[in-house]
Amino acid sequence: MDAVKPKIALIGGTGDLGTGLAMRWVAAGYPVIVGSRDARRAEQAAARLDPSVGAPAPRGLDNAAAAAAAEIVVLTVPFASHEAVLAEIRDAVAGKIVIDATVPLVPPKVARVQLPPDDSAAVAAQKILGPGARVVSAFHNVGALKLQKDGPIDCDVLVFGDKPEDREVAIRLAEAAGLRALHAGPLANSTAAEALTSVLIGINSRYKVDGAGIRISGIPVT
Repeated sequence: MDAVKPKIALIGGTGDLGTGLAMRWVAAGYPVIVGSRDARRAEQAAARLDPSVGAPAPRGLDNAAAAAAAEIVVLTVPFASHEAVLAEIRDAVAGKIVIDATVPLVPPKVARVQLPPDDSAAVAAQKILGPGARVVSAFHNVGALKLQKDGPIDCDVLVFGDKPEDREVAIRLAEAAGLRALHAGPLANSTAAEALTSVLIGINSRYKVDGAGIRISGIPVT
């Protein structure tokens, strides 16, 4: 990232994951736009964010307007809304990086891996958005509520995308949010992290823990 930080739109930014990421990026000085299907709800969520000194005040817009106003778009919506929201923002994200954090959870059995026909939500997103958008996937295995607390998080972020330079954008944003992020290969590999989320949900339930994450061994933590 250059000294002038890019504008980030969080589509579905009023949910737990979107709120946590927004809080951390606002604190790091990024211009943040909260997106929602309900513009009023987005405005209310943006008003609750506390920007760092000298940083622009967060804004709230409807999803399409938020995507159009940003340079980087981050998708944090439930899987049930995934296809509809992608269609809603498609025209607005041409030529932009779209970081998709969607996990294909199908209630009520969210602790069971249930992959979609395209094997991953991220691959489905690229198909829906078309070649004009540069889809990257990340943030699948991070406890959303932990992002809303201060301090570093003991969890790695796996970043997938067909172009290393696009993955690097997501990695730098993860680092700005206080997380370690790693290149994890092409977008098709996103299947692994998306499936792992259901495994972690089951672990949370079995061991009565809050937000189990992953850490890749053999790579020094800096």
